[in-house]
Amino acid sequence: MVTEHGRILKVYNNVLHVAAEGRVILCKLRGRVKKGRSDLTPVPGDIVSLERITAEEGVIERIEARANLLQRPRVANLTQIVVTVAAVAPDPHPLVVSRFLVLAECSGVKKIVLCVNKMDLYAGAPEDALAPYEAAGYPVLRVSAEQGTGLDELRGRLAGEITVFAGPSGAGKSSLLNALDPSLALLTGAVSEKIGRGRHTTRRAELIPFAGGYVVDTPGFTQQELTDLAPEELAACFPEFARHASCRFAPCSHSHEPACAVKEAAETGELPRERYDAYIALLDELRTKRK
Repeated sequence: MVTEHGRILKVYNNVLHVAAEGRVILCKLRGRVKKGRSDLTPVPGDIVSLERITAEEGVIERIEARANLLQRPRVANLTQIVVTVAAVAPDPHPLVVSRFLVLAECSGVKKIVLCVNKMDLYAGAPEDALAPYEAAGYPVLRVSAEQGTGLDELRGRLAGEITVFAGPSGAGKSSLLNALDPSLALLTGAVSEKIGRGRHTTRRAELIPFAGGYVVDTPGFTQQELTDLAPEELAACFPEFARHASCRFAPCSHSHEPACAVKEAAETGELPRERYDAYIALLDELRTKRK
């Protein structure tokens, strides 16, 4: 048999849907692969070696080493993360936004974009929506799935990339993908007035061919656990802190030390206070987990 390479699009009922040679092959895992390393349990995005049994069925012989891995939802070999939040309904909470950005920074994916949906409902000046994150260095796309504004720029950023849309429920990730390509017909749900967040409409991560690459629609979560991140590693996940590196002590946790340049920048407004406060909240969370 000839060994082929493919990419896992989705995993459903222990069947792996693999894109290979211009078609989707339904695959099972070879027994020895099942007994292999637990950290290489197959996930969408994995590159695999497979042997074809029939034109539409195959057996996976090996899961190739990953370039990166997003932990939740588990998706591998991404080239871009689009953290998607709503401008309003639900309002973007600074701690939630920073949590998703930290998770993105931890994933090893180099391109991180912040997308603000529902700009048609935003009452302020458009450039003010999540401006502190733009000041931090993240590209911020301000769009409206409802009205179709800003979608050309978003579509351009997706071309040729393997992009995961991550963010809290109710941000309109599935609605955005439907607006970009109506043929996707992804399920969407309204924001609950009682709890102020969206219902989970995406049940599992899946790679969807789009513009010479793939987009990944993922289950939305209102909270994300920070796992495998040490407290001393958190500051590196706030890229704007690097501009204020002249702290008196090294290493500096930027929390209690005297003559901390990051703390001083937050006090003077040079560093957005909401970003610093989110950092301290996440740092306290990580320190509590370590105890």
